[in-house]
Amino acid sequence: MKRPILIHPDPRLKKVCAPVTDITGDLSQLAEDMLETMYDAPGIGLAAPQVGVLERLIVMDCVKEEGAAPRPTVMFNPEIVAASDALSVYEEGCLSIPEQYAEVTRPAEVEVAWIDQQGNPQKAAFDGLWATCVQHEIDHLNGKLFIDYLKPLKRQMITRKMQKLKRELARA
Repeated sequence: MKRPILIHPDPRLKKVCAPVTDITGDLSQLAEDMLETMYDAPGIGLAAPQVGVLERLIVMDCVKEEGAAPRPTVMFNPEIVAASDALSVYEEGCLSIPEQYAEVTRPAEVEVAWIDQQGNPQKAAFDGLWATCVQHEIDHLNGKLFIDYLKPLKRQMITRKMQKLKRELARA
């Protein structure tokens, strides 16, 4: 089931999420709903707080090549356990900040530990777009948005645009 995506500014997007202690049927269904919502948007990543659930769950799929098989990835309690000194700059966007993009500098490679949908511990290294995406989504779990990396003036400008968009959507 597709879920509505919260639009910034929303206080839930600035909250630190609680760790998942037990992967219940409800949480497993939430992960499936989030994947459906993300693909429909369309996006490459989505964090639970973006659909109003303050738990440490992210989904992502950075496969963009035409005809390539999708790689839906579900992570409960994802945590960056190592990051490269090398940096990369990607133009980031966010489903909670539609139509707004900005360059963000992050570690080029990260190693992430998480629990999969079956409750098994996982660990993997990510680079390129996958590394940027997983860091962006984990930031959401810590109440941080990509615009928090920007200079105050640019961040305020984007926030004002989102406030205007929310007013227009409320009138529609």
